[in-house]
Amino acid sequence: MEIFLIRLLQFMLAISLLVLLHEGGHFFFSKLFGVRVDKFYLFFDPSIWKWDGSLLKWKPKGSDTQYGVGWLPLGGYCKIAGMIDESFDTEQMKQPEQPWEFRSKPAWQRLLIMIGGVLVNFLLALFIYGQILFWWGDTYIPAETIAMKFNAEAQKYGFHDRDILIAADGEKFKDFSADLYRKLSEARDVEVLRDGETVHVALPGDLNLLNMLQTEPRFVEPYIPNDVDSVLPGTPAHQIGLQAGSKIVGLNGHEIDSYNTMMYEIGRLNDQMSVAKTHADSMSVRTVTLAFQATDSVITKQVVLTEDLKLGFMPRQLAKLYKPYTREYGFWESIPAGIKYGWNVLAGYVDDMKYVFTAEGAKSLGGFGAIGSLFPPVWDWYLFWKMTAFLSIILAFMNILPIPALDGGHVLFLLYEMITRRKPSETFMIRAEYVGFGILILLMVVANLNDILRWLGYM
Repeated sequence: MEIFLIRLLQFMLAISLLVLLHEGGHFFFSKLFGVRVDKFYLFFDPSIWKWDGSLLKWKPKGSDTQYGVGWLPLGGYCKIAGMIDESFDTEQMKQPEQPWEFRSKPAWQRLLIMIGGVLVNFLLALFIYGQILFWWGDTYIPAETIAMKFNAEAQKYGFHDRDILIAADGEKFKDFSADLYRKLSEARDVEVLRDGETVHVALPGDLNLLNMLQTEPRFVEPYIPNDVDSVLPGTPAHQIGLQAGSKIVGLNGHEIDSYNTMMYEIGRLNDQMSVAKTHADSMSVRTVTLAFQATDSVITKQVVLTEDLKLGFMPRQLAKLYKPYTREYGFWESIPAGIKYGWNVLAGYVDDMKYVFTAEGAKSLGGFGAIGSLFPPVWDWYLFWKMTAFLSIILAFMNILPIPALDGGHVLFLLYEMITRRKPSETFMIRAEYVGFGILILLMVVANLNDILRWLGYM
């Protein structure tokens, strides 16, 4: 429960900050061009019976804007006078056009008002990334020092276990991350270091990134030896005499050549547990035959794993196997470095969007639960700000998509107006807003339904 609350607080703080600044971008340009803002709200405030839906509201003296906090934490809004938006306030649009309304302003001013939120979110992400580099630096384990473990598909292309990945199509790998997978998926020539010699592996250049990440075992991951680093007291591992320095070499008759392989075998047991119907079935799955090497002999023992299929030992950690490297940045250095970092994050996210329109990509969509789970289980400001910057990038990109009801939909219609010198009719704009709003609700339902199905174990 404590972990859930910590993640929830981080998620709510990040979303609140991003929504306030996004809507603040619309607010800033509206005020700059003399457009009245009727309401500025964090969260939505749909009315319930005789209650107007506001948890908190106030209107400064002499101001046209009512500020407030709504009860529905799904974002926020900036209600701009004379604009067809998600409020669907058609009555205002039936009144004569006023000079302080959005619709009375030149197209270029309306365009800036609409892209203001996206612009703020994108600049905010770059700023946060720059500040992260300035305060914490960039710490990572260089890819050129990590021995890798490859699955059967990767080995068919010519990779060998413990190969060290050096470069893809001449571009060096930085570290083990999503970028490494992305480069491999698009590469035709991969340079690896094998037993001290440089070897080239040919790839097709169009590997499916989702399959590489979702297949078990994965296409590639850091090689972790099957050595026992420590044993937790009172666990099955402790009961059978497993000790620090032991090496696990077999599980249920399957050879274990690394901790990676052992986790794959445990994953197979998890699959069996998911279909176990009785206590006897689950006990049968949990009871395994383990072979481990202690000193010069191999010992084979039967052991009952915990209910969540844990043995109770710790492998050697990556930080102990491979030395992390930290690059530090001065203040002025951090600005261009943050811009470059943020741009690379955006480019990678945009490139991955092509998978959303596939069956597997749709299954990978996540809602509030999936996003919240990305925050760390303990309060860590470094990870909090890194996740907030990433969400700011996502919010900027998703909002600029040409879908009615999003900023990008309004931008699309404004560009049409600027090119053709004709405004779309108000009837068309209202209908488009309804369609766009319906699409967004559908996407939200699918994403959050995926979260529920994952939680229930169906995905």
